[in-house]
Amino acid sequence: MTSPRMTARVGLLSGDQAVIGTEHTGDGEPERLPVDRLVAETGIPRDQLPDARVIAVLGDDGQLERFERK
Repeated sequence: MTSPRMTARVGLLSGDQAVIGTEHTGDGEPERLPVDRLVAETGIPRDQLPDARVIAVLGDDGQLERFERK
């Protein structure tokens, strides 16, 4: 079974945190994730993360499980 995927956009970086917006978060509170996690999972360098489009993979519980380079 394939995990659901959706496009996500990396917003601003604040210290060691990145703001992630998806259709799942809508106009609500965006997700905040460690920048190091996004770099490790997507291979996108930190300085290229702001405004990058990535693929968010959802787990069985509907939570963001991991990110992939789009």
